[in-house]
Amino acid sequence: MIPELGHFALILALLVAAAFGTLSLAGGQQGRAEWMALARPGAQVLWLLVGFSFLCLTYAFYTNDFSVQYVAQNSNTQLPVMYRIAAVWGGHEGSLLLWLLMLCSWMMAVSLFSSQLPDVMVSRVLGVLALIAVGFMLFMLLTSSPFDRLVQIPLEGRDLNPLLQDPGLVFHPPMLYMGYVGMAIPFAFSIAALLNGRLDAAWARWTRPWATAAWICLTIGIALGSWWAYYELGWGGWWFWDPVENASFLPWLVGTALMHSLAVTEKRGLFRSWTIMLSLIAFSLSLLGTFLVRSGVLTSVHAFATDPKRGVFILLFLVVVVGGSLVLFAARAGKVRSGGSFSLISRETFLLVNNVLLTTAAAAVLLGTLYPLFIDALNLGKLSVGPPYFNAVFAPIMMPVLFFMVVGSYARWKNDSVAELTKKLRPIAIVSVLLGCTAPLLAGEWSALVAIGLTLAIWIVLGSAVQIYRQLKDTVNWKSTPVSYWGMHVAHIGMAVCVVGITMVSGYETEKDVRMAFGDTVEVGGYTFRLTGVSERMGPNYKADRGTVELIKGDKVLRTLHPEKRAYFSSTMPMTEAAIDTRFTRDVYVSLGEKLEGEGEEAWAMRVYHKPFIAWIWFGCFFMAIGGAMAALDKRYRKKAAAKVSAADMKGVAA
Repeated sequence: MIPELGHFALILALLVAAAFGTLSLAGGQQGRAEWMALARPGAQVLWLLVGFSFLCLTYAFYTNDFSVQYVAQNSNTQLPVMYRIAAVWGGHEGSLLLWLLMLCSWMMAVSLFSSQLPDVMVSRVLGVLALIAVGFMLFMLLTSSPFDRLVQIPLEGRDLNPLLQDPGLVFHPPMLYMGYVGMAIPFAFSIAALLNGRLDAAWARWTRPWATAAWICLTIGIALGSWWAYYELGWGGWWFWDPVENASFLPWLVGTALMHSLAVTEKRGLFRSWTIMLSLIAFSLSLLGTFLVRSGVLTSVHAFATDPKRGVFILLFLVVVVGGSLVLFAARAGKVRSGGSFSLISRETFLLVNNVLLTTAAAAVLLGTLYPLFIDALNLGKLSVGPPYFNAVFAPIMMPVLFFMVVGSYARWKNDSVAELTKKLRPIAIVSVLLGCTAPLLAGEWSALVAIGLTLAIWIVLGSAVQIYRQLKDTVNWKSTPVSYWGMHVAHIGMAVCVVGITMVSGYETEKDVRMAFGDTVEVGGYTFRLTGVSERMGPNYKADRGTVELIKGDKVLRTLHPEKRAYFSSTMPMTEAAIDTRFTRDVYVSLGEKLEGEGEEAWAMRVYHKPFIAWIWFGCFFMAIGGAMAALDKRYRKKAAAKVSAADMKGVAA
């Protein structure tokens, strides 16, 4: 009965979300305080019901209840318990339930941490989120229930996809989904503000920490996914511009622009329409990613192999959400006026330029992702858009973004002068160019692209370091400096660290595909690799050929690496488990290929890599996340609303 209880909890959750979502929005429009009061308890009850449903599915996996079709398709008795639990979100139906649980968790957070917000705003925000939840629950109950039973119960399940039998499955999807779904929060705040007709500094201040929190989760989720693919897939890459990778990167780009636009709206009351549009686009791209992954239109190691008919439902839902929000924006945009003005040389201008560049970069990635799908849909043939396109288009757009990051942080609000900015930035620019152009010589081979990348990274670090030094030198005011100021610089330095990693590994990585017999050696990146043997090893649900490779520098054996080639009992697909030695400034990476048939001694196909500074890519991402967390925790976001809500606000009359 446990699966039936989970299914019943989902039905109750649908009714609760539909009821309190409708009443909360209606109460906000009509000024009915008793209806608006349902928003917070309704969100909490919804979280409990969906959480209970999720626990029921988890219990079915833990107990190997193969009478549940979804469990039978994604687990078996030999699967380790950790992966059995993670298999809950290893397929389409369960991952959709995780998506819903994350949405309800964000709603729960809003209900608990919104005491400083007016009730009318909270009721509208939670009402919008509840109706989004209704759409996804209808999708689950009508087309993708994880609780469907089998008439003939198998004795054994099919097993989880071998690619997913990794600790990365435990951490990456929940964090990525938190970011994906989190973009619904600024979307809901924007819809609530459009319904109210009031978009001011207070609205931006309420929205900004939630947008930042979603961006943090998305940053960590993308970084974890990149790292997982790097060590799991065995080809040594950290980003392949896969369509599903792009689907998570697109809302990150727009979300980055949204955070900076919210800063301007909060500080100066400007860019209100632009900020609203960015919030709508960010969540729309999250829904688009959901459609791409689940519709069956993509072939990807990340996509779920599902019935394309399910994609029709998501596509209709996408049209309703995006279309409805754009219609509302068009109806209310004329009433949204920005306050104040700014000169051509000002912080507002540089933030706006970077916003435009980030959205342009997102548009370029979106075009490269969707264009092959359109060509295929029109029966015009098969077209592949790969890394050459994205690298050629994306990098030139992002270079000025990195440049203006520093210029914008030095420019004054409202008005500045070229002479003043030049005076401040000239020494930093000179040192950055000198260091950036000479640093590649230390690697033994000078490269223009590496020099540009390092120059921009040093430019960002020096720009932040100088400002931090000056702020700390001000012994009177530095203690009262907002935490968000320090968070901004930590995030910017994190971006610089990431740029160093990308630049160095793209410019100087080396690899070799070789045939190796026992005792053979190969040299890559100044290191020698010696294959000393291959033995068999039994795992809980697989058999592996385990290589023994000595990593040698000079005459010293630094360590022994053990790459594996695994064959899972439930699958004919062999899996590569790379062996990686990570140091601060480099990775050495070994993967074991197939056994090579032939006369004479036993030999194996081997792939070895030397990847300088690759770990800095992920270090940088986590620095960015830490900086975002510092900004989101700024005490001004926890202040109580100073004034009572006016009658006009209660009635939702447009300002």
